[in-house]
Amino acid sequence: MKDFFKHLFASLLALVIFSGGFFVLFMILAAASGSKTVVPAKAVLIFDLSTNIPDSVRDDDPGEALQQALSGREAATPLYSLIKALDRAATDNRIAALYLTGNPESTGYGSGPAALKELKEAILRFKASGKPIVAYNMGWGKKAYYLCAGTGKVIVNPFGEMEMTGLASEPMFFGGAFQKYGIEVQVTRVGKYKSAVEPFLLDKMSDPSREQMVKLLGDIWGEWKDSVAKDRHKTSEDIQKIADEQGILMASEAKAAGLVDQIAAEDEVLDQLKALAGKAAKDQDFPQVSMDEYAGLPAEAQKGKNRIALIYAEGEIVDGDGHGGQIGGDKLARELRKLRLDKNVKAVVMRVNSPGGSSSASEVIQREVILLKEAKKPVVISMGYVAASGGYWISTYGSRIFAEPNTITGSIGVFGLLPNVKKLANEHGITWDEVSTSKMANPMTMARPKSEFELARIQGVVDHVYDQFLSKVAQSRGLTKEGVNEIAQGRVWSGQEALKLKLVDELGGLDDAIRSAAKLAKIENDYRVEGPGIGKKPIEKLLEALSGEKQRKLVKGPAEQLMAEFQRQLKMLTALNDPQGVYARMPVEISIR
Repeated sequence: MKDFFKHLFASLLALVIFSGGFFVLFMILAAASGSKTVVPAKAVLIFDLSTNIPDSVRDDDPGEALQQALSGREAATPLYSLIKALDRAATDNRIAALYLTGNPESTGYGSGPAALKELKEAILRFKASGKPIVAYNMGWGKKAYYLCAGTGKVIVNPFGEMEMTGLASEPMFFGGAFQKYGIEVQVTRVGKYKSAVEPFLLDKMSDPSREQMVKLLGDIWGEWKDSVAKDRHKTSEDIQKIADEQGILMASEAKAAGLVDQIAAEDEVLDQLKALAGKAAKDQDFPQVSMDEYAGLPAEAQKGKNRIALIYAEGEIVDGDGHGGQIGGDKLARELRKLRLDKNVKAVVMRVNSPGGSSSASEVIQREVILLKEAKKPVVISMGYVAASGGYWISTYGSRIFAEPNTITGSIGVFGLLPNVKKLANEHGITWDEVSTSKMANPMTMARPKSEFELARIQGVVDHVYDQFLSKVAQSRGLTKEGVNEIAQGRVWSGQEALKLKLVDELGGLDDAIRSAAKLAKIENDYRVEGPGIGKKPIEKLLEALSGEKQRKLVKGPAEQLMAEFQRQLKMLTALNDPQGVYARMPVEISIR
């Protein structure tokens, strides 16, 4: 017993010492994070693009936040903060120039074509201020080049290359593997283009799925070509020819084709930056500030009396509260309800970046959007990279809907996914037996295939939800139900096509949506915008400080890319938690590269 108390006391003492040490470390980091960022005179704003660019600050739960802190990953600066920082830098006398480098990466629904378009417009506004921009990379990827092609000075390393390969989408299919290992999947769905279930049934795209992907990629690629061609004083046909005949260009080929302005090594580029900052080449350093630091500076206080609330719906839509990277139907509905009951809020802008998910959760969110409008508070929707299926469900009753030409939207359709592992289990000696009191006592079992009666009843639920979806879109958009059915069928559309089909009202970004909200609320001359991601609170800075120093992202190898694809599909399956088992989700997991 004496040894027991001795060990107990030693353990408690170690715990106290560890806790005290952690507290001291925490306080040191807190003090460090509280240090004010100083922007020197004639500073170069360094914008390292080699990161994910999300729409909003991710709301991690405590476990995820701790994991992020221990892993050394830094919280990504959201799109709107980057745009506002670039606009502020354009008129900031301390900022002499902008330096762009790195290639954006896509995690979740970040760094999508629509987000890059908004960011590019902000970069071009900086250029219009008359301040120089230098854009340099060892190798230019399509996303970074799209952002920088029109900056005026695009530089590539002599040993570098340029990616002009066009766009591709390569979904992964598990149908053959499921069949091999005895996993059966039954589906209920409505809409010939509703192909979200196909990766678990087939070994390749269905004809309707291929048809819509050809059209969608064509629209997005067309916008990319037109934008780059304009920047480089070429035609879209010129860009297409380069993509078809060369694809990947060496530095000298890119210069000869007029795609870059200069070939230079990094030290030569640094000398140019020194000159822009008023320093000589022999100087060891030059005045500079990173974009993350600059975007984190306190913004000028907005003086408007009337409040426009900016709220984000980013990620898969799930039932309940969800967690980091998901849209919890109940959680978002509560946030919208608070805004509805807040007398200081005159309008709401909801940024949607979601492929959809739970139809029940989508309905819960949509209900609050409708109630906001009934409370005479305009709700303007700004669609990001993707606002499809459930993402469109929660958007359709918006007072006005904005999308970019390359936004992915539509996908008005629903499905149910019903897997069972009977064959796999039986082959390993695992069996089930069942006692029930009715034919529909156990319809969601994974122990056996669904009976014809069960399938018919579940299909009836799916048909009903689809009918409700059509009715809601028809009512909210002033269309006929029959007309909506013709453009629905689960098909995805680009923003430019959605405008023609009257699924959205205007082409534009988040700032356009905010201005529209102010106009609808009749507060154009007296308003302020409040929401997450606009200025960082001290506690947010502290949490980011705990995440460690930012490190340049390394290009993923083939094994990591394959694992990421598996994880993406697994994430999609784990997000299927609708209580009815019916989902309004975008067809397949679209990954464009």
